[in-house]
Amino acid sequence: MPQSWKYTNPVNVTFGKGAISKVREKLAGRNYCLLTYSDHPAFDALVDRVSQDAGRPAVVVRDVEPNPSFEGLRAACRAFSAHAGTPEVIVAVGGGSVIDTAKVLAAAGADFARVQAYLQGETKVDQLLRLPIIAVPTTSGTGSEVTCWATVWDTEAKRKYSLAHENYYPEHAILDPELTLGIPRSLTLSTGLDALSHALESIWNVNANPVSTNHAVFAAREIMATLPRLLERLNDLELRERMAQASLFAGLAFSNTKTALAHSLSYYLTLHHGTVHGIACSFSLPAILRSVIGKNAACDAALAQIFGGDLNRGAGDLEVFLTELGVSTRATDYGVTHENWLGAINDALLGERGRNFIGSREAILATAA
Repeated sequence: MPQSWKYTNPVNVTFGKGAISKVREKLAGRNYCLLTYSDHPAFDALVDRVSQDAGRPAVVVRDVEPNPSFEGLRAACRAFSAHAGTPEVIVAVGGGSVIDTAKVLAAAGADFARVQAYLQGETKVDQLLRLPIIAVPTTSGTGSEVTCWATVWDTEAKRKYSLAHENYYPEHAILDPELTLGIPRSLTLSTGLDALSHALESIWNVNANPVSTNHAVFAAREIMATLPRLLERLNDLELRERMAQASLFAGLAFSNTKTALAHSLSYYLTLHHGTVHGIACSFSLPAILRSVIGKNAACDAALAQIFGGDLNRGAGDLEVFLTELGVSTRATDYGVTHENWLGAINDALLGERGRNFIGSREAILATAA
């Protein structure tokens, strides 16, 4: 008998060139907050475009950090409160940080303290607001447009939190590959590898199911075929379209499983060594792949669709893939001592994402030796 499983994703997705023009339709006459990045001509132009197409926003918030922190989110909530009343919907145009910030605003409104109290276990979800979100990603990697959680950083305490509740799935996701044109190589690389990690981590995951795995296999194969070519041809719209779709499928995969050990490890590197998230969560993938071989038949079968029947060779191929993109697979190259890295692995396995991992402590420590 097959194992019982479930798959749910309530986000309405619109995909295609020029899809940003659908924002007005999805707003359906509601007043809105437009949330995006600041101090960049490309996002100035997007603010103008959305405002012209969809009507003037009730408030524009552009106080968004690359890794949203308690202090930065307080500032965003203050800017959000500039409107006399609470906007009916948030339109988030940007990368994962913008969409994650939108989820916090949807829960907090003008008062970040209510989200902070929830994250720290002091209140329940019924104390949070629930504003709808229209997510318009401008990068291909985070998948945040189809997930119900947001990463929040307490940089002073060196701690990462996740605002995670089904209330914070976006109402609509609008993916327009044209918006990813002009993204520099470094960001294209890091977001693409973030998506690869989402795909693979949803496979070696205790929450994996046939639907999530099908999405993940497609995403991983597409990313590995497309990303190296895209990094050489950054303005190739066809390749941008393929990466946007692969990122979406990776998002649909891990929206049901969450991530696993590689992401749990990444938080240590980002908080303590400043490693960019997409690199921090992907450089360990070959070692983790080696550690899960033979642990689960369904996992092995899925990985074989990506890497071929010899998974040990596949792990080597994945290592070559990363190193040819300029990404070292050695933790010590990111400023971590070997001893600290082994400690980070032990801590990561105890974290929420680490507990999603199907592998064993002994196997992963052996690959890190």
